[in-house]
Amino acid sequence: MDNNKIVVFDTTLRDGEQSPGCSMNTEEKIKVAKQLEKLGVDVIEAGFAAASPGDFDAVSRIAEQVEKSSICSLSRAVENDIKQAALAVQKAKMHRIHTFIATSPIHMKYKLKMSEEEVIKRAVYAVEYARTFVDDVEFSLEDAGRSEISFMKEVMDAVIAAGATTINLPDTVGYRLPTELGAMVKELSDFAANRAIISVHNHNDLGLATANTLAAVTNGARQIEVTMNGLGERAGNSALEESVMAIKTRRDAFKDLYTNINTKEIYATSRLVATITGVEPQQNKAIVGKNAFAHESGIHQDGVLKHQETYEIMRPEDVGVIKDSTLILGKHSGRAAFKDKITNLGFDTVTSEELNSAFEKFKILADKKKEVTDDDIRMLITDESLNQDKIYELVGLQISDCSNGVPTAAVSIKHNDEILIDANIGNGTMDAIFKTIDRLTGYSGELQSYNVISVTEGKDALAKVTTRVLFDESSPSFVGHGLSVDTMLATANAYVSALNSYLSQKERLAKNSEHQV
Repeated sequence: MDNNKIVVFDTTLRDGEQSPGCSMNTEEKIKVAKQLEKLGVDVIEAGFAAASPGDFDAVSRIAEQVEKSSICSLSRAVENDIKQAALAVQKAKMHRIHTFIATSPIHMKYKLKMSEEEVIKRAVYAVEYARTFVDDVEFSLEDAGRSEISFMKEVMDAVIAAGATTINLPDTVGYRLPTELGAMVKELSDFAANRAIISVHNHNDLGLATANTLAAVTNGARQIEVTMNGLGERAGNSALEESVMAIKTRRDAFKDLYTNINTKEIYATSRLVATITGVEPQQNKAIVGKNAFAHESGIHQDGVLKHQETYEIMRPEDVGVIKDSTLILGKHSGRAAFKDKITNLGFDTVTSEELNSAFEKFKILADKKKEVTDDDIRMLITDESLNQDKIYELVGLQISDCSNGVPTAAVSIKHNDEILIDANIGNGTMDAIFKTIDRLTGYSGELQSYNVISVTEGKDALAKVTTRVLFDESSPSFVGHGLSVDTMLATANAYVSALNSYLSQKERLAKNSEHQV
């Protein structure tokens, strides 16, 4: 074991997806997983296989398609959970089962209603059972931040003897200060010695998740559990980009410690996760925020122009932030120039079909904008890759919303090579659009959230619309994506996209239902 390597365990697809409004469908999870693999993540926690048929489907399909990262599924210390996790990850080239049970007095008393002896017995059985399926088993002492050191040592001894290879010490409620967490990790890391890798999973309830993660690393932790953009339950988790770049930038403090992360893929990964979830990082978010490398102060601008390191401790290009290149695209640009541009922007796995479709959308956009920016191109390619399941495809939209009239929407949709056309009125323009689409498709959706952002600046900026729509009370809501200089057209596309996501997931789960026990 290389004691200088920090294993990066990404849980964007599991804990990150538990952020309110951040759930993803299977195809979206696969795209994120492939980008995490490209980023160089060691372990991808692809989901909680036993939680739902959708989670099982996502974990199993990711396991089939990702080759360079180990694929992990979370499970409670319950036999069926562990079995479902094993079935879901079984086709992965490298796989792990991550099982857990709470060890804090408050959790054992009020949640589990179990004694310490019962918790240890359950933990040991879970690890032993998981080892019948995989060699790589991670065990988490849930709420370790509020657990007693002496009891955690008992649990660790027992589960390591049972075959656990990684011991995770989560600060489940984000309670600990860096000095406290560092001391806890130091004592338990020394106790584990070389018997297992010590991991940490820190929540950000007090804004200390990354600080706690780094304190743990300097005190012996050799795995960090993180998410892109700091997504996660409540206030989120330690952000991958923050912990990784801190270790890389402050080599003086972290000595010979390193990660396998290709940091030039950080920005692309951040943008993909934000686009899919519709949750944008705050503008002043470290590393990936819009203002992370912006300098407005005259003094700062002058300093950066004279010498970059006066006010920048990292180069933007180190994390994949590339300023718009000198190759400006417009309506006269050809396919070759467009392909060269997207390759330079890091989209080297785009299929011919995606390229052709994105190029056609680019030409339409170029007719409406004087200059198409790199951010426009990034969004076009990402949007195209997210909207491949085109069971229904928006062909045309005409709206009427005069102040003294009734909001009306006329919509044409393509389905099974047939063009369907209808019109309807509503309480507003958006309501009229949705009601018309519902009548055309036969599905009625309930809008749960709506978000619109400007991709670039100016009156001709692309509008990126993200909708979350519920079509079936028995299934989760689905995210849809729409992109256009016309906000209402983007809105209609986003609603249709959510419907397509729901229908494709429904068909796939019906086919895979026999996998569930």
